[in-house]
Amino acid sequence: MKFGKPASKEELESIDLNLPEDHPDTPKNLAKGNKSVEVYVGCAKWGRKEWVGLIYPPKTRDKDFLKHYVKNFNSIELNTTFYSIKKENVESWTAQAPEGFKFCPKFSRSISHLKRLNDDSKRFTDYFLEAAYSFDDKLGPAFLQMPNNYTPKYLDRLAGYLQDIPEDFSMFIELRHPDWFSDPVVYDETFHMFEEYGRGAVITDVATRRDVLHQRLTNTKAFVRFNGYDFHPTDFTRMDQWVEKDQILDRKRP
Repeated sequence: MKFGKPASKEELESIDLNLPEDHPDTPKNLAKGNKSVEVYVGCAKWGRKEWVGLIYPPKTRDKDFLKHYVKNFNSIELNTTFYSIKKENVESWTAQAPEGFKFCPKFSRSISHLKRLNDDSKRFTDYFLEAAYSFDDKLGPAFLQMPNNYTPKYLDRLAGYLQDIPEDFSMFIELRHPDWFSDPVVYDETFHMFEEYGRGAVITDVATRRDVLHQRLTNTKAFVRFNGYDFHPTDFTRMDQWVEKDQILDRKRP
């Protein structure tokens, strides 16, 4: 996952990469959930040839990548559904994953980037939902990534779109334009709307955009997208902070 401007080694060492404090709404909403914390870890896709001989056995064929991926991770972001999602593919992927594995499909670009949640996006949404439900009990939270130029002037459109999504369909929204976070009024109105509709906001951990690392949960779940920098040492210290936070949250649950 690449987001934000590229960062040099020198920049990475000069940026404050510590996790911010939780928003006051976070413990309040977490208290509504179960006492234990379930953690799912995955990547954006399984089709990585460079993993052959590292994560995948030597000489693994492309068609067998998923079979080996599910042995190493318990979820996947599933970036491929941003470009295309077909029910028959979903059923094939699901059959290859063990019990407890979660697929987290990304909403189609036709919905978010081309139609930008306007009225014409409904038929694409219906198609996406029908295919996504085919994951059955292996369906994790889906996420709707809005383009960088999708600003708060579209808040009413976003709210109207979310209202039409079935309540039982777990989803998170990734907002990227800085104005969603820099204007306190917009920020509160947006997150209160997410809380009302039972939706979450993706937390994006990227070095050059710390505003999207908001630490504000609107329900009992968190969806974190982590941007690494080619195994720079700060990648590991940032990841360690997330492990520590998970342990702290687990202890704090009532």
